[in-house]
Amino acid sequence: MLLLTLVALGGCGLVDHAGKEGTSEQGRDIFDLWRGSMIAALVVGGIVWGLIGWAVFRYRRRGDELPTQRQYIVPLEVVYTAVPVLIVAVLFALSYRTQRDVDALSSDPDLVIEVEGFQWQWQFHYVEEDITVTGLPDDPPVMVLPVDATVRLVLTSTDVIHSFYVPDFLYKRDVIPGVSNKVDVDVTDVGRYTGRCAEFCGLDHARMTFEVDAVTMADFREWVADQRVAGSDDG
Repeated sequence: MLLLTLVALGGCGLVDHAGKEGTSEQGRDIFDLWRGSMIAALVVGGIVWGLIGWAVFRYRRRGDELPTQRQYIVPLEVVYTAVPVLIVAVLFALSYRTQRDVDALSSDPDLVIEVEGFQWQWQFHYVEEDITVTGLPDDPPVMVLPVDATVRLVLTSTDVIHSFYVPDFLYKRDVIPGVSNKVDVDVTDVGRYTGRCAEFCGLDHARMTFEVDAVTMADFREWVADQRVAGSDDG
C-alpha cells in the first residue's frame, strides 16, 4: 500500500511536469490527444490491477480443494477480445484526426516565413515583408510572430538534415535538403520561446538555437516598420 501511495502521489504532477498544454493551437491538439491517451492507459491499468487483486484474494488456495475448472467462458472471452480492439480503434481514429488537423495547411495564411537551416544556424525570410533575419552561432536569430494568426513556415536546408523545434509549441518538423516542408502554426500566447535544432547536425549542433518572440498584431506591424527603416538606413 505504501508503494502504491508513493506512485499515486508521484502522478500528481503529471500535467504540470510531464506535459504542457502548449502555446499554439497545433500543440494543444497534440496535448489533448496525449492527455486522453494517458487517461485511457490509467483506466485500463486500474482495471487490470483490480482484476488481478480480485483473483488473488477471491481464488487463493484453501486447503487442498481446487476451484471449479472450466475450459471456456465464451462471453468473457468475447469481452476481453472486443474491448482492446475497441480501445485501439478509438485511439487510432483520434490520432488520425489530430494528425490531420495539425498537418492541415491554410489556403490563405496571414504570414509566410521561409526558414532555412544551415550549419549551424537559422535564417528567417519574411516573404511579403521582404525582411531577412540571419543568425550566427554567437548571436541566435529572433523570429517575431503575431499571435492569433496563421503563420506558414516553409522549411528548407542547404546542407544536412536539421529539425525545427520549439518545445513550447509541442511541435517540430524535420528540415531536409532538397525537400520543402510546409507547416502552419497558430500561436495563441504572447511570450518569448526558445527554439532549437532537434536533429544532430554536426560540430556546433548544440549552438543552433533561436528565439521566437510572439507579440500582438499591432506590435508585429511596428516591428516590421522598424525593420524596414533599419534596412533603409543600412542601405
